[in-house]
Amino acid sequence: MSAPCQQPTTPAAAPVPSPAAAVPSPTTPTATPRRPAVDWRIRFAVLSLIWGFSFLLIKVGTQGFAPFQVTLGRLLAGTAVLAVAMAMRRERLPRSARTWGHITVAAFFLNALPFSLFSYAELTIPSTLAGICNATSPLWGMALSVVALSEDRPTRRRVAGLGVGFLGVLTVLGAWQGFSGLDLPGTGMALLASFSYAVGWIYVRRTLAGTGSSTLTLTGSQLFVGTLQLAVVTPAFTSAPDTFPLLPTLSVLALGALGTGLAVLLQYGLVQEVGPTTGQMVTYFIPVIATAAGVALLGEQLTWNTPVGAVIVLAGAALTQSRPPTTTARPGPRIRSRTLIRSRTAETRPERLSRT
Repeated sequence: MSAPCQQPTTPAAAPVPSPAAAVPSPTTPTATPRRPAVDWRIRFAVLSLIWGFSFLLIKVGTQGFAPFQVTLGRLLAGTAVLAVAMAMRRERLPRSARTWGHITVAAFFLNALPFSLFSYAELTIPSTLAGICNATSPLWGMALSVVALSEDRPTRRRVAGLGVGFLGVLTVLGAWQGFSGLDLPGTGMALLASFSYAVGWIYVRRTLAGTGSSTLTLTGSQLFVGTLQLAVVTPAFTSAPDTFPLLPTLSVLALGALGTGLAVLLQYGLVQEVGPTTGQMVTYFIPVIATAAGVALLGEQLTWNTPVGAVIVLAGAALTQSRPPTTTARPGPRIRSRTLIRSRTAETRPERLSRT
């Protein structure tokens, strides 16, 4: 997934995520905002398809380029798209050095590291498995929030979701078979990438919330810094490509421009229009689409435990994101009865005095 769902005032990186992925609440508008020309359901479906196909694009990209090169090209294309969007909306870059320091850390955990890990993982594991591993991000996020976020205490339902989710992970990996036939290093890198998303989300929530910059500005700045990080690392581990094969090149460009650039803009608009709860539901469609794309277009093999485990993972992730319903307090019958008694006493008190 290119960019999990965002928390308020947090930059995207994804799937939701986180988790993952709300846009900051706007101030009271002076005019009624224009209704988007395309219905939000269509944009939701497009976003699901873009992020679901991201793992197929990574797989194809690594057939022609080194993993670091795939990540660098992805970040370059994504940054270009967001730079155009920021220029059109006249967004200003953050000015605080402290904010840029936090953005640098966020870019590492939400972009440079997980994008590279997924690219390396898909050298040895199918894109279907990578997509399912990506769906574990909410599970890692819930587990980490218990330690890092004192205000986000777990409920019994969310703890149960954590257990169910990791049971699904063991089902996907075929734990009862001793993980036979599974590439452990590749799978471990994919799970570590999902864990990195969770670390990045929590870091952003603790450091970049309330900076005064818009989500689009923070996201564009984050992708730019991530591009710089990969521009430094890539030459140290790879040499410049001799050729640019057509299909891998198009895959990398699509991965960046669509999966890392356009997808962020789509999610940005969705969350503003329908709210973060509906916006983050895209996370649960990503592994389904990634699995279907890998099987149908890449001919990847699928055993029964992969889709069954994926369903269990998604069920657990949904439970970890659930919140108890808020109820408005109503005055109890005792309060009403006491008020009624007092009112009756006040009414009868003059009569009692006259009788005495």
